[in-house]
Amino acid sequence: MNANKVWFVTGASKGLGLSLTKKLLANNYRVAATSRTISALEKNITGFSDSFLPLEMDITNDENVKASIEKVIAHFGQIDVIVNNAGYSQIGTQEELSDKEVKQNFEVNVFGLLNVIRHSAPYLRKQQSGHVFNISSIGGFVANFPGFGVYCATKFAVAGLSESLAEELKSFQINTTLIYPGYFRTDFLSGDSVKTPEFPIGEYENARQVEQAHLNEINGNQPNDPEKSAEVIIRLSKVENPPVRFFMGEDAYNLAKQKIQSLQEALDAFKELTYSTGYKSKTTI
Repeated sequence: MNANKVWFVTGASKGLGLSLTKKLLANNYRVAATSRTISALEKNITGFSDSFLPLEMDITNDENVKASIEKVIAHFGQIDVIVNNAGYSQIGTQEELSDKEVKQNFEVNVFGLLNVIRHSAPYLRKQQSGHVFNISSIGGFVANFPGFGVYCATKFAVAGLSESLAEELKSFQINTTLIYPGYFRTDFLSGDSVKTPEFPIGEYENARQVEQAHLNEINGNQPNDPEKSAEVIIRLSKVENPPVRFFMGEDAYNLAKQKIQSLQEALDAFKELTYSTGYKSKTTI
C-alpha cells in the first residue's frame, strides 16, 4: 500500500523536509522532493533511484512550479500527498526591514506555497483523493516575539490559507492539515535558513536580545527531534479523519494553550463592550 502513495515534498534538502523525505523512502513510499539545487538533494539523499525523483525548483516561480508538478505526474503517474515545507525565517523589526526583505519572505513562505497548491489541486481533484500538509510554525499562532513579526505574519497567512483550503477541498475527499511545529533541532536557525536585517536599528534592544537568544542559545538546543516529526506526519497521513490543525511538539502545545487562555480571558473581560455593537444594544460611555 505504501508504494502506491506518491509524496511531493518542498524544501527537502534540509531540516524537517529532509528528515521526512528520508523516512518516506525508508518506508517504501515514492517521493518527489524539491530544492533550489539538485546537488543539495543528491548530496543528502542517495540509494533510492527507483522511488526518488529529485527536482530543482524555484518555488517563487509559478511556471517553474507548474512544470515540476507535471514532471511528477509524468514520472509517477499520480500525486497523493503534498507537503509544503519550503520556507525561511526573516528576523527583524517591522521598522528596520526593507520592502525587499519583507516581500521576499512572503514570496517564499506564502506565495510559493500557493503556487504549489494552485498546480497540484487539479490532479488531486481529478482523482478525488489526497492530503495537503502545510507547514506553518508555532509563530503562526503565537507572535509575541519582538523581531519576528514579518516571519510570524507569513506563517499566520499560511494558517489562514490552510483553514480555508480545508473547506474548499473537502468535498473532493482531499484532506488538509496545518502543522504548527515548535522548535526542532534542525539548521533552521543557521545558514541561509535564517536572515537578519540588512539595516538593523540599534535602539531595538529587545529585538536584538531575542534574535541573539535564537541564534546563539536556542539553535542547537531545540527540544524536538526532526526524525520524530517525520513519523508524526506519516501517521497523520494514515488517519481517517485527520485534524485541520495540529500542534507538533510539547513546546508548541504549551504556547498554544497559553494563548488560548489569554484569548479566553480577553473575550470574557470585554464581553459586554463586544456585545454593545448590536442594533438593540445600549451603549454607554
